[in-house]
Amino acid sequence: MSEANQIDLNLLHNTVLRETENDLLIELSPTFYRNLSDFIGNLRKQEFDGVENKIKDTMIEMAIELTSLLIHLRLDKISKSSNLKIGNLLDEEKFILDSQEEQKERIEMILSATINGKSKFLESLAQNHKTKKVVIRFLKEVDEIVGADLEKYGPFKTEDVATIPYENAQALIAKNAATKVRWED
Repeated sequence: MSEANQIDLNLLHNTVLRETENDLLIELSPTFYRNLSDFIGNLRKQEFDGVENKIKDTMIEMAIELTSLLIHLRLDKISKSSNLKIGNLLDEEKFILDSQEEQKERIEMILSATINGKSKFLESLAQNHKTKKVVIRFLKEVDEIVGADLEKYGPFKTEDVATIPYENAQALIAKNAATKVRWED
């Protein structure tokens, strides 16, 4: 990472201040979030004793709070903007917006099917969603289950990873027996 791309608390604080003071998105380096992640990750790796460790922990907390504030500020501006300059969006922000666009499309699909009397489509959609496969990691041992698709799954041991129907995965996650694993293409 070049000297110009290094992030510290002062730069992060000033970036949040500039973002707060401007109505439009400020321009950030395309690698800003990655550089910020490196900064926080490197802080976490450092080992200190006593007071120095408390200072390090406080610096990490400050960096996390400033990062959260920055992301929320930028996303709020993006959602309220009618003349958004795509060039000022970072790839990570585009990733978030992509999911919001998909949500809008799903809302329109359900609304359209509902008001146009397409109950069979809604039934099919609901069933497909219940049985769509998701990847989970087990946090506890779980006996064999019958999935929403009427297939048998398991038994599972702690730390096993499996692909099971969404409805069953949600039930296991709610019981803290499993956690969702996110796979990115």
